[in-house]
Amino acid sequence: MSSTAAGAMSSFQYLTIHDANGVVTCTMANPPRHTLVAREVAELDLLLDALEARDDVRVLIFTGAAEGVFIAHYEVGELAVSAERSRSQPAPAPSGVPQLHAFHRFILRLQRAPFVTIAAINGNTAGGGLEFALGCDFRLALAGDYRLGLPETSVGIIPGAGGTQRFARLLGTARALDLILFGQTLSPADALACGLVHRVYDKNAFRPSVEAFAAELASRAPIALAAAKRAIYEGSELPLVDALFVEQREFDRCMASQDAATAMRSWLDGKPWQWQGR
Repeated sequence: MSSTAAGAMSSFQYLTIHDANGVVTCTMANPPRHTLVAREVAELDLLLDALEARDDVRVLIFTGAAEGVFIAHYEVGELAVSAERSRSQPAPAPSGVPQLHAFHRFILRLQRAPFVTIAAINGNTAGGGLEFALGCDFRLALAGDYRLGLPETSVGIIPGAGGTQRFARLLGTARALDLILFGQTLSPADALACGLVHRVYDKNAFRPSVEAFAAELASRAPIALAAAKRAIYEGSELPLVDALFVEQREFDRCMASQDAATAMRSWLDGKPWQWQGR
């Protein structure tokens, strides 16, 4: 990591970073409410800048610093100011190419990152907090008496950071309509049952289970993992034939790597191999 990137990461206000063996853990804190704010999103972007400049990062874990809270929700005070401004000031006429807002752009960066991303959901998360988690490749939840959901219609808005779209793609249109229009939230067990989260771990096993999950991913072929992410995410938005071309492109990238050639030949010869990431 460059000294500039290391300096930026050490000066974060909202993020604490632990970095070991290819696994980076980002613990998020914004006391007392532990909501997500624009300045925190800006720091998260800087974190991705630093990590994407490296070739040794395999997994990035996000979790909450507060007991029983992942990210409570996006800061309603910021949203209220925006709503009041929208009422008092006419919206400017659109010009040029429309731009997604910063939070959308950050979540899309998570999807495109060459490393695997994990939301280690250690407690309540709603609205923008859950939308953040939806942008991660995996959602691992702590078992307990807390809720996950997108209740924005209860305060007169809709999910605004991809929640409507990712819920529909992940859970199906009917389930997304039911949950979002009624502002329903789910227990961790119900979230697991409907496919919103990938695993639920008991309290005493949560941290070691997340660490073991991440370590297993970090031990796997980095080029293949990144290629599979690209193929799945890009292909899911395309007609089948176009998506097969995406898969073929990523397959060819893997086949041209030293890792693939070494691993397959070593497997045939019954010999061990070590991933090099090239």
